[in-house]
Amino acid sequence: MMKKLKVLEVNKAYFPHIGGIESLVKQYSEELRKYFEVQTLVCRDDRGKTVIDNVNGVEITRAGSLGTYFSCPISLSFMKLFRKMVKNADIVHINVPFPLADVALLLSGYKGRVAISWHSDIVRQKKLMIFYKPFMMYLLKRADVIFTATEGHIKYSDYLPMFRKKCRILPYGITPEDYLETERSPFLTEKLTDKSSVKVFFTGRLVYYKGVDVLLKAFTKVQGCELFIAGTGEFENRLKFYAKSHGLSRKVHFLGFLSDNELKQAYADCDIFVLPSIAKSEAFGIVQLEAMIYGKPVINTNLPSGVPYVSIHGKTGLTVPPSDSDSLAKAINKLADDRNMREAMGRNAQKRVTKNFNEKQIIQKLHRFLAEEVRK
Repeated sequence: MMKKLKVLEVNKAYFPHIGGIESLVKQYSEELRKYFEVQTLVCRDDRGKTVIDNVNGVEITRAGSLGTYFSCPISLSFMKLFRKMVKNADIVHINVPFPLADVALLLSGYKGRVAISWHSDIVRQKKLMIFYKPFMMYLLKRADVIFTATEGHIKYSDYLPMFRKKCRILPYGITPEDYLETERSPFLTEKLTDKSSVKVFFTGRLVYYKGVDVLLKAFTKVQGCELFIAGTGEFENRLKFYAKSHGLSRKVHFLGFLSDNELKQAYADCDIFVLPSIAKSEAFGIVQLEAMIYGKPVINTNLPSGVPYVSIHGKTGLTVPPSDSDSLAKAINKLADDRNMREAMGRNAQKRVTKNFNEKQIIQKLHRFLAEEVRK
């Protein structure tokens, strides 16, 4: 029997931290254990010393942290642990952006294979980029393979086009059965003010780049629909104030935080899913997949990222310009007024996820890519 290859999975955080990338790293860590010996190194969410715990059979080393600045943990322990753990690895898989990992790799003296998953460019922290860019360019030059979720991640990145030969498309995925086997309920229907309304659903953090303010502005021009917003964040109070001050209280419902089961019920019970993001910080939008697997059409925005590559305009939903409330309102009204169109696009959406974004197939592809790199 061949000895299993050793993979060090690296990210800034891990479950129960809530985030799309953290969900992916959890998926990678758990599923790659079928093929490799996997160790996972992350940082603590809070201040404190290093802890080691076990999550679903995966040993997680959470490096001690001094706190988080510019969305990045500060941890001397991480640097030491990286240097120690990478010595036993056949390949290290780093999820970026995570500046601390770039620096740790440079200082570790590691000579083995390096794979990185490029989830997005750093968009907002322009000042950070002044100091970080040399380390980032080192990582991109040092990497043996660069995974991106869509072609759009490469095309619209400020940095990846010059490394295109190293890039491999590795979509994000979900397990269809985990969603389709969930017991259905009228989770949104029972909250409707008018039971005949078309149910429009959004879920995500209530932060600037999600564009929920644009969605609320659009809803002042939408007829026959009610909007359900699931999530919390720094924009929550101002969004609620806008809805109230613009007479939207009866047609906009703020649901707050929803459990995993409640989210699935909401996806299954909605008629239209909307992802109105306004900046390429929204690099993919896994929530699109979660709505699509239930046969729901998606309205997304034409961002210079992977978002419009997930749900395709005219086939699985509609794509509108970002920050354009008029176009967004027209798209919602168009789908709301045409049930046959909604259902046809929904069927296409479910087929697309099943064929192109099935987690099992994607993990097999990741396994093959990593194994090929080690054996070169």
